[in-house]
Amino acid sequence: MPDKDKPTTTPPDGKSTYRLLTGKDDHHFCVRVSEALEQGWRLYGSPAITFNGEHCVVAQAVIWKDAAH
Repeated sequence: MPDKDKPTTTPPDGKSTYRLLTGKDDHHFCVRVSEALEQGWRLYGSPAITFNGEHCVVAQAVIWKDAAH
């Protein structure tokens, strides 16, 4: 079991250091971004939003806290 007090230098679950979170513009998406931030990801760039004909789709890039940029 991982030690929550021990610093993690690599992303969890073998994920890459850069991720683009996308989804419907709703509470669930906000929770996903918030969880990523709590895990140690940082916001990277500005969010984006578009309309797909049915609903708004949002995107937010995140980068691992120890990644060089």
